Amino acid sequence: MDFQAIINRTVPALTLLVVLINVAGCATNPYTNRSQFLLIPESQEVHMGNQAYAQTLNDPKVVISNNPEEVQPVRRVAERIIAAAQRSKYAERAKSFQWEVTVIKDDKTKNAWALPGGKIAFYTGIFPEAKNENGLAAIMGHEVVHALARHGAERVSQHSIANVGMQIASAALDLKPVTQTLALQALGIGVLLPFGRSHESEADYIGLLLAAEAGYDPREAIHLWERMAESSKDSPPEFLSTHPAHKTRIENLRQWMPEAMARYERAEKASVSTLPAIK
Repeated sequence: MDFQAIINRTVPALTLLVVLINVAGCATNPYTNRSQFLLIPESQEVHMGNQAYAQTLNDPKVVISNNPEEVQPVRRVAERIIAAAQRSKYAERAKSFQWEVTVIKDDKTKNAWALPGGKIAFYTGIFPEAKNENGLAAIMGHEVVHALARHGAERVSQHSIANVGMQIASAALDLKPVTQTLALQALGIGVLLPFGRSHESEADYIGLLLAAEAGYDPREAIHLWERMAESSKDSPPEFLSTHPAHKTRIENLRQWMPEAMARYERAEKASVSTLPAIK
C-alpha cells in the first residue's frame, strides 16, 4: 500500500473535518443539559425551514383544509402551545419565530411537523390517533420542541461530520462507489441513529411539559402512544428506527408524568373538544 498516496488523499478531508469542528457552535439543551453540536447558524436553519414550508404548500398535490371543524382545533391548540413556549426556557427563540399553522387534508397520512422558524403542519390522517385536543397538544408539543431545540440543525451537523468521515475512509481505503454507499449506511445505523432517538426522547419529555403548561392533560400522551402502538404493529424494531419503540416511549412518559402533572395542576386548563371523525 502506498502510504504517501493515502496521505495525499486524506489530508484535504482531514483539513475540512478540523475546520468544521473548529467553526461549530456548542449549545446545551436548557431542559436536559445535553450538549449539542451545531454547524449551521440559526438564521440559515430558519431559512431552510421557511423554504421547506413554502415548497410543501406550493405542491399541487397538497390540499389545504379550510374546514373549520378540522382547522379550528389545531389552531386553538397551537395558540396555547406557542404561548407556553414563549414563557418557557426557549422563550427568546419562540418569540422570534414567525408562527404559521396549516392543516393538510390527507386522511391517509398520520403525520405532523414543526419547522425551524415556527411553521406547523398537521395532516388530518393523524386525527384518529390524537382523538381530542389533549392528544393534539401532545403531538404538537413534541413537534414544536424539535424546532425550538434545534434538532434539525443538530442532525444536519451530524450528517456533515459523518460525510467528511466517510470521505476520509474512502480516500484511505480507495473504496469503490458501491462500497462507499454500504459503508455510509453502516455508519448511519451505528452512529447517527442513536442521536435520532435522543432527539425523539428529548422532544417527548419537553413536549410533555410544554403541553401541560399550556393547560392540556399530559396523561393523554400515554393514551396517544398506546393508540399509535396499536395502529403500527408492523413498525421496525427499536434498533432499526430513529424513534424509540412505543413501549419505551410509554415507559418514559410514565416516569416524567409526575413532573408534567405538577405543571398541569398550576396551569389554566384548556377547554378540550373531540376531533372530527375521518370519513
